[in-house]
Amino acid sequence: MASALAAKMGLNSLRRKQARNFNVRISTMESDMEFNCEVKWKGKDLFDLVCRTLGLRETWFFGLQYNIKDTVAWLKMDKKVLDQEVPKEEPITLHFLAKFYPENAEEELVQDITQHLFFLQVKRKILEEEIHCPPEASVLLASYAVHAKYGDYDPSVHKPGFLAQEELLPKRVINLYQMTAEMWEERITACYVEHRGRTRDEAEMEYLKIAQDLDMYGVNYFLIRNKKGTDLLLGVDALGLHIYEPDNRLTPKCSFPWNEIRNISYSDKEFTIKPLDKKTNVFKFNSSRLRVNKLILQLCIGNHDLFMRRRRVDSLEVQQMKTQAREERARKQVERQRLEREKQLREEAERARDELERRLIQLQDEAHMANEALLRSEQTADLLAEKAQIAEEEAKLLAQKAAEAETEMQRIKVTAIRSQEERRLMEQKMLEVEMLALKMAEESERRAKEAEQLKQDLQEARESERRAKHKLLEITSKAVYTPPALPADSMPADLSFSRENLSFDFKDTDMKRLSMEIEKEKVEYMEKSKHLQEQLNELKTEIESLKLKERETPLDIIHNQNTEQGTSKHSNFKKLTLQSTKSRVAFFEEL
Repeated sequence: MASALAAKMGLNSLRRKQARNFNVRISTMESDMEFNCEVKWKGKDLFDLVCRTLGLRETWFFGLQYNIKDTVAWLKMDKKVLDQEVPKEEPITLHFLAKFYPENAEEELVQDITQHLFFLQVKRKILEEEIHCPPEASVLLASYAVHAKYGDYDPSVHKPGFLAQEELLPKRVINLYQMTAEMWEERITACYVEHRGRTRDEAEMEYLKIAQDLDMYGVNYFLIRNKKGTDLLLGVDALGLHIYEPDNRLTPKCSFPWNEIRNISYSDKEFTIKPLDKKTNVFKFNSSRLRVNKLILQLCIGNHDLFMRRRRVDSLEVQQMKTQAREERARKQVERQRLEREKQLREEAERARDELERRLIQLQDEAHMANEALLRSEQTADLLAEKAQIAEEEAKLLAQKAAEAETEMQRIKVTAIRSQEERRLMEQKMLEVEMLALKMAEESERRAKEAEQLKQDLQEARESERRAKHKLLEITSKAVYTPPALPADSMPADLSFSRENLSFDFKDTDMKRLSMEIEKEKVEYMEKSKHLQEQLNELKTEIESLKLKERETPLDIIHNQNTEQGTSKHSNFKKLTLQSTKSRVAFFEEL
């Protein structure tokens, strides 16, 4: 079965070589590209085509990577593409990635496209946790990534929830704290607001300046064994070779800068490194596979060349690129200043327009109020005119009544004259009536005396009748009936009800907020930037109380110990390289 499969793969390879062209898919950090290549093309032909397509001139940092079994390999520039162990299926998939990292991104990366590709690759490695990043640095890096994508913060556009679909933090950091997505977004946005005024390129460069000081930045790790058979990790980066313990990829046990290494070679699985000091013994280690040794050697040669290149005068091409980059940055700076002025003028014009609109609305309101006041005054004038008309009519009516009253007075005067004659006659009649009344009074008095006499006679007759009845009763009645005495009134006792007043005393419970004092731990990541240091410390202090200690990974614990001891990537490297090469080699062999 295996032999049949190998024969089939060999047949496919033969057919591909016999064909005139083959297809290649190049995967970059942003998109994929497909090329139709000639069979005779070498790795450099394909690589140059990709770089031209991207507009990339700083080609020495990059390479074409492909997967082979359980490891990776880089396309060799001097060999034909089809003669290498590239995937057999078409289109052949290759990954365009940064193979070597700069020591100082700000000084070495010239082109914007170079910087952008590094930014995307480092960002992905941090999110996929290939580079360990502490939580506070993760938040700050995320804020620069947001600024690179969205530009300046605008509260009218970047409303709460605008980062809901963005992948900005490593899952390890998210799981380490009792914080919701909204709380993370709030802290990222707080940092994002402070980056106002930066361009996308500046935000990406700030991202790289922070990331390049992370302990695992730019380091390729390989499992090795020393003479004693101890399992160790070899780290290859821009500064040199580093030896780590397998469970600690942050702090190397010993380091060898490139300027102390004279020669690197391998034989089968054994790797040999010769120090520059000829009195120092060579040190050797073994890797797991021959293919890994080839990869280590490629990385060592490339990093060593770049290390020496940085310490020489720039080539004419690099000088031209830097000059063009400076001119381009100056042009962009002038353009940005022009845009800033235009933006400022536009904002001032918008403010003036808003002020004019506000003033117009105010004048319209005042005009509306004046119209309403005029309408009310007109209505008042009409009402007063109507009242004046009514008053005039009432005056006419009163004048008419006054005339009628005058006429009535004349009539009364005439009537009064007639009444005097009638009064004289009435007085005469009254006198006669008085005389008649006097006679009648005398007659009434006489009659009254007669009535009184009749009353006395009636009283005497009734008394005689009573005595006769009494005597008759005494004769006819043998016994006298005495009615029984009535019982005392029985009244129900008065019922007395008393109602107690119920009262409830409600006491207000004082609600007090519990405040927790967060212990501030001093972090020293960025020795060059005091402002950045303060930002990292502030972020760490804000989220420290929400950390779940039990979820810390071994690398988190090691990083915290290094932070407490004040150990950083650069300080540890300087400390290790102060030792003699001989003592470091001896230390490596004794591990």
